[in-house]
Amino acid sequence: MDFELPERARAVEARVRAFYETKILPRHDEWVRAQRRGEAFAPLTTIRAEARAQGLWNLALPDLAPDEPGTRLSNLEYAPVAEIIGRLGWAPLAFNCQPPDVPNMIMLQHMANAEQKERWLKPLLEGRTRSCFGMTEPAVASSDATNIATRIERQGDDYVVTGRKWFITGAAHPDCSFCILLGVSDASADRTRRHTAVIVPMNAPGVRVVRSQRYFGLEDQIAPIGEIVFERVRVPIENRLGAEGEGFRGGQTRLGPARLHHCMRAIGMAELMVELMMARAAERKAFGRSVVEYDTVQRWIAEARIEIERTRLLILRTAWLLDRSGHEAAWRDVSLIKVAAPAMLQTIADRAAQIFGAMGGSDDVPIHRAFVHARMLRIGDGPDEVHVRQIFRQEPRPAWSIATSPYVIGAE
Repeated sequence: MDFELPERARAVEARVRAFYETKILPRHDEWVRAQRRGEAFAPLTTIRAEARAQGLWNLALPDLAPDEPGTRLSNLEYAPVAEIIGRLGWAPLAFNCQPPDVPNMIMLQHMANAEQKERWLKPLLEGRTRSCFGMTEPAVASSDATNIATRIERQGDDYVVTGRKWFITGAAHPDCSFCILLGVSDASADRTRRHTAVIVPMNAPGVRVVRSQRYFGLEDQIAPIGEIVFERVRVPIENRLGAEGEGFRGGQTRLGPARLHHCMRAIGMAELMVELMMARAAERKAFGRSVVEYDTVQRWIAEARIEIERTRLLILRTAWLLDRSGHEAAWRDVSLIKVAAPAMLQTIADRAAQIFGAMGGSDDVPIHRAFVHARMLRIGDGPDEVHVRQIFRQEPRPAWSIATSPYVIGAE
């Protein structure tokens, strides 16, 4: 198992870091103030154009076709890049690496035909539109994806979609032009063969974004969350991705990379939390001593370093395995990091808030965003409990019982 990166990948990492430090971080204050005013961040268009001109585009897509624009990093090569741009929520936009568009592009790469790729994938690759993925529903426990109840009914050459989706990342973004929707096409089929994926244009008659949504009171400024009602929305059968009944499998295809990328970015956020803790603790005094001199603070920061490093190793192993053996072989490892990374980030952000005091919960610093983001990740893309169960089920049972174990020694 080798995590050493080739020279080309290290060069890309260095260029991304330089771009981040010179083009993105200096504009962060402008970004935040524009969001507070409810305005679009005008410089983003120029920043994105500069990144693409420098060859720093579609960094998270290892399977780009020869005619598709992008840098073609492997999953392992993308990991340190994702850490850099994960430090600020809006930074991935500069490189066209933002969720949910990247996993949607991956799903389209694997499931779309040539015509669908031209119509739906190409604009995403070019950065000319945004998208969303409609799975979670308010009326069912969506942690079990086979519960999804939105109906997809065949009528002649069309499908008619009826249902309600909520907490759909990106659905409330003004540039979101289509939704990849998962719904029931055959209720009598096997539980993993009931669902089909169809592409639904957001401007189709019957599609209604009911509201934008927040999580723990925090708005996703990168891909605003929305609740959508589909009222007998008619789409042509040409909008189906793959065959009928393949929606569940297709959804899993996108979720693996989505989870991996979330975890990679979580490392970047955690590193930023440590930097903020170090600075704040060194600059503040309490009860006659510098805050950083207290054993508790030193332990919190040291434990944060331990948690970051071991989580990073899990993530690198998962990325390496995905590159080497594919999604099916890495399923267990994806579940491991999906549980470990958000818990790590939430714990570190909580400590950072404690060290910062009142300021830690304010909009002046990104600590509360890291905390809420981590808490949301413990539910989104599969809650902790689902992944823990998956990990347990893959744990091998010993060939011996306690009664026959060579490790158990009874009384004389």
